[in-house]
Amino acid sequence: MSEKEKEKEKASNPIVKLDNISYRNDSEVILDNISFEIDRGDFLGIIGPNGAGKTTLFKCLLGLNKEYTGNIRLFDKDIRNHAKEIYKKIGYIPQSNSFDPRFPATVKEIIQLGSVGGKAFDEKKVKELIELTGITEYLNKRIGDLSGGQQQRVMITKALIHDPELLLLDEPDTAIDAAVLKLFYKLLTKLNKERKITIIWSSHDLDAVSLLSNKVACLYRKLFFHGISQDFFNNESNLKTFAESSMHIHIKSHSH
Repeated sequence: MSEKEKEKEKASNPIVKLDNISYRNDSEVILDNISFEIDRGDFLGIIGPNGAGKTTLFKCLLGLNKEYTGNIRLFDKDIRNHAKEIYKKIGYIPQSNSFDPRFPATVKEIIQLGSVGGKAFDEKKVKELIELTGITEYLNKRIGDLSGGQQQRVMITKALIHDPELLLLDEPDTAIDAAVLKLFYKLLTKLNKERKITIIWSSHDLDAVSLLSNKVACLYRKLFFHGISQDFFNNESNLKTFAESSMHIHIKSHSH
């Protein structure tokens, strides 16, 4: 096989593959038979109402929830058996990063926590990253003194410090005020287009998902849609299904 053919084969292998993933919490079904693939270089937006199973799906992808049925492969390896190896290729930003103002760590110290496997802290790389994420002026400030948007940019810097090939962001825009959202979205686009980092993110901001993501997965326990972003947002039937499922779960959550 020639080098060109090897590259072609590598490019055709999905970076993430989910086969029939189901997850129950006691008697409640949280994820119901979810299957889809994510190609290298994709920017996938996962949408769905609160309680749709988005955070649970992220935890399964990361191997934090192991009680699912089905199979999850990242970089062609089973997350259950190769988590340590896979983690070296992943950057993860969880749903909320609100720090106690009294937390003593500086921004620089937080970023250093992202160094994987005891690798030496590369000052040149840090300088490059903090310029990319726009946090140079905050480096010696305490993390608890920053705004939500500033903290989120710190967490992205921390996630990027070991050169991940895949970035997972669970509702990263919830703690960010509108004024800095555009800068944040611009940063994600830059990471995807220029750094060629595959991104999976969940968000309630449908406009942002439509604008940024080339692929969309619409989730409400089951997978209602997975495919090209424009195919979802240009189809009134898809949007209607999404709106109805959101309303249904909203009513259900308020009826208990």
